[in-house]
Amino acid sequence: MPTTARAATDGGRVAPASQTLSRGIRILEVLADAAGPLTTDEVANALGVHRSIAYRLVRTLEDHGLVLRDSAGGVELGARMAALASGVSRDLQAEALPELTAIANEFGITSFVAVLDQAECITLASVEPRHAVASMVQRPGSRHSVTVGAPGKVILSMLPPAEWPENVSDRLRADVAEVAVTGYATSHDEVIPTVQSVAVPLVLPARRPAALAVVYIGPRYDPAEVAERLQRSAATIRGALGG
Repeated sequence: MPTTARAATDGGRVAPASQTLSRGIRILEVLADAAGPLTTDEVANALGVHRSIAYRLVRTLEDHGLVLRDSAGGVELGARMAALASGVSRDLQAEALPELTAIANEFGITSFVAVLDQAECITLASVEPRHAVASMVQRPGSRHSVTVGAPGKVILSMLPPAEWPENVSDRLRADVAEVAVTGYATSHDEVIPTVQSVAVPLVLPARRPAALAVVYIGPRYDPAEVAERLQRSAATIRGALGG
């Protein structure tokens, strides 16, 4: 039977009702963040469990098509994950992808939609430019704290301060306040060294805050120009979704 945990953890949060389910989900998160396939030992180390436990969890996920093994035995996310992900905010993804594609190819940089999930920004959908020699990869499902990066700043600008995380610095508060003036946010070296981002709010009816953004390396673009293009696409998406 699955191991259960009911005691409160540090900080007063309640432990997961099913430790087994929690570990399985954690494996998916670890694989999503990995640069390539992981061995079972690497999965076990990431979870802090014995290899035999990691092996059983991986086998279960493999049976459901959520993970697969490559020819060398490495574990990576399976195609079933893509099918599940496509069902998340399906209408938003459908309306955003044409706009993301147009932005990516117009500027030659990666564009994406980020949504708020608790205290994190999660990439919902992204498009890389078609003919760029090199571009940043912003994979759907990638996440970072809402307190860093341009998407995080615009998302915070859409929330009342009472819903902000506790670790918001004075500098970040000033950056978020600036969004109300300029209509966009920028970041440099905040999430990944050398990487820049420009983001605008994506206000949608009856949905949590979201951001439309681009990510690139080097000072190649005028942030205000990029933001103006993002704002046009945000308005198009909002209109298509009844905003």
